[in-house]
Amino acid sequence: MGRKSELPETVTGALEEYERLLGEHGITWGEPEIPYVKLFARRRILAPGQMDLFWRLAFRRLAERHPGEALDQLATRLAEPDFDELLRDTLDGELPAHLAALRLTAMGAVLDCEPRTVVDRARTRMALLVDSRRDDAGTVVVDGAERVVAPGGAWLVEIDGDSTVTVDGAPVPIEGLVRAAPAATVRLSAGFPCRWSVTGADGQGWFPEAAPHRHDFHGRPYFHGDDLVLRVPAEPLTITVTRGMEYGEATTEITPEPGEEHLVRLVPQRIYDAAALGWYGGDLHVHLNWAGDVVGGPSDAAAAQHGEDLHVLNLLAGNVSGARVYDRAALDHWRGEDLPWSDATHVARMGAEYRNDLLGHVYAFAPRAAPERFHTGFDGDADWPPNAEGLRELRGLGALVGYSHPFHQPIGDSDSPKSIVWPAPRNCAARELVADAALGLVDSLDVLTHSSITGTAAVYRRLIGAGNRLAVTAGTDSMISFTRAGNQSNPPGWARVYAQVEGALTAASFADAVRAGRTFATTGPWLELSVDGYGPGDTIDARPGDRLTVTATAIGPEVTAVRVRTAEGVTAGAERLPSGERWGGEVRGLEPATSPGDWAEAGARPPTSHQRGAEEVLSVTVELEAGQPTYVIAEALCDPHPRTLNHTGYALTSPVHVDVDGERVARPADVRWCLDWLDLLEGLIKQHARLAGRDQLADHLAVLRQARAVYRSRLR
Repeated sequence: MGRKSELPETVTGALEEYERLLGEHGITWGEPEIPYVKLFARRRILAPGQMDLFWRLAFRRLAERHPGEALDQLATRLAEPDFDELLRDTLDGELPAHLAALRLTAMGAVLDCEPRTVVDRARTRMALLVDSRRDDAGTVVVDGAERVVAPGGAWLVEIDGDSTVTVDGAPVPIEGLVRAAPAATVRLSAGFPCRWSVTGADGQGWFPEAAPHRHDFHGRPYFHGDDLVLRVPAEPLTITVTRGMEYGEATTEITPEPGEEHLVRLVPQRIYDAAALGWYGGDLHVHLNWAGDVVGGPSDAAAAQHGEDLHVLNLLAGNVSGARVYDRAALDHWRGEDLPWSDATHVARMGAEYRNDLLGHVYAFAPRAAPERFHTGFDGDADWPPNAEGLRELRGLGALVGYSHPFHQPIGDSDSPKSIVWPAPRNCAARELVADAALGLVDSLDVLTHSSITGTAAVYRRLIGAGNRLAVTAGTDSMISFTRAGNQSNPPGWARVYAQVEGALTAASFADAVRAGRTFATTGPWLELSVDGYGPGDTIDARPGDRLTVTATAIGPEVTAVRVRTAEGVTAGAERLPSGERWGGEVRGLEPATSPGDWAEAGARPPTSHQRGAEEVLSVTVELEAGQPTYVIAEALCDPHPRTLNHTGYALTSPVHVDVDGERVARPADVRWCLDWLDLLEGLIKQHARLAGRDQLADHLAVLRQARAVYRSRLR
């Protein structure tokens, strides 16, 4: 489904409006150009690992322009620098294959690029970075668009093999932009929907006609479907197929003959089958449209969900930087209903994102209807009411709610809250989370996200150690309307929350499982936790001195270590060494190394590492003695791996809660950490929130006061 003729009139009208916005404004769709909107076009060029350098350069330019200004004040000026110049300087002479450069020198203009291969003289669009190395300004015209490029300046624009380019009125030859190759045809078949990549020797991707040219975190081209036909060059090609994290990859290489059709049958093999065990994986934060270089239709979401075998898909209606709420029409039409491509093992719903860049962003899964308010603090609006009010409304609509992409920087267990709450005020961090968790307004935290996974995991441990009961979830923020944007152009479900569902899979049964904490979140590995036979979400009523047997097991080719944690830290762990013969040694990750002797003193059995068919299995068992109330979680650490579509491979379970003599965990150090956080948040709100008066400030302070009372009660 999903062709415009089959869609409701309101949804068709919205998609047509988005097409108009894309045509008139390009990738921003006319959104107010706050820093992350200005970044859209440049993010298509930069590799994910270059983003930190881009922002460091931006802060450096601002510090030079505003000497002596505090870092949090500089962060409010991030839209000031010239982003095209920042892009050029971040690349520092490096030229990605999907980018051409026009170097302006005193001797003339020179086109610098690797030619793009075309068949049948098909047009191919690519980015052109005009890079001035002149001491004077130059007038550059590309297909009628004119820009005066300052000395040492830059300009990012689109171009193709039929474009016309002039510099100061003189034509620039661009014949080297493309090269023609003889054409052939390839038909791809797996027998069920999959994710495919077809690449040439130069890494260039090839796609079915009319398919968006999507690229993942690693820059690999991909598309979804089965029995697909492609026009390709009659040259060596590599074809790869997979189907989300429960499958491995299958690859073949071919050189098709010119003018002939080459049939490729390729089937990915399973690594594990979650649904067979009653576990279903979901992505709770995906956008169909959120500006971008293409308009996403329901058929695109359906192809991605089935091609990734993603059991639960939450498509969020939300704003970008202005008042427009994208996909609001779809939410209104399908409110409270499964989307049309859902089946017994695939459930798709329209949800909502509630957004404030100062206080944090919230996902809502399966609301009965649209909320009255989707955002605060944008385009001149006040940062009011507090997020707590938005959470209450969404919960009143029956939605499962949690904070999305919470924290962006590395965070260690010993870090103070100040390094997190400050210094970049409007970076979308989940600042109100600590208050809302204490007030019982939040069901989960997206620990698995495109933001800092290890940093968010560190905050999560503080929150549950302070007595908050939150499920671990995953929300990727994948955006179907972007085809090349690092994490955001990944396929939905590259990170997933697996929930143990009771009975048949439905939106309600999945939400109930998450609320109960029967979850783990992962970038790929399968992760199991058992505490005396109890699993994530369960509560054990223990007495002092009771002994509990804990087993954690991880499966996946990328897994290098599995660990057991309690409120006091790492209790036991196993690491896969290159020889595969020894156990123990250094545990890599967030904690200091733990020795085999330490584990033995804690009652640990030697961890095991072995093969189960094609599955890598790593397991550890430890016996714990109940003392103070605590929690038990398991985590899997990973080496870099092609199937990990992020900087960090990781998996984490929700806790098994161990109450002792009826008392639940409230570790004093964690409670005080949360209280310090609330004090810092109050200062941030007073200094940086846009508020219409004292009454609005009072509402924020009331939320913080109520949360402080909860945490202080846990110190008694």
